Amino acid sequence: MPQLIFLPHEELCPEGAVFEAESGTTICDAALANGIEIEHACEKSCACTTCHVIVREGFDSLSEAEEIEEDMLDKAWGLEPESRLSCQATVGEVDLVVEIPKYTINMVSESH
Repeated sequence: MPQLIFLPHEELCPEGAVFEAESGTTICDAALANGIEIEHACEKSCACTTCHVIVREGFDSLSEAEEIEEDMLDKAWGLEPESRLSCQATVGEVDLVVEIPKYTINMVSESH
């Protein structure tokens, strides 16, 4: 089972996190199952960018982004070539190093 290594994020996982994830699960679902409360304002339907992540290692092993995800990513804060929506990116067989950007375009978090 591949490992997901989340780099430290000031609010969501200040010390970072490392855990195993089943191949075929999304990065978002794996994060949520392991206590990382990544935002997902559209309930993981690829209709916003609040779950935007940057995959620092293992990017090429992910499922390919569909056109709707690519279009949504154009609106994400801090977009990089290795950016994905974590609700759409499916874990493959390779370990991933994931960074959650400091900001999202969502002005109000659902949990506040």
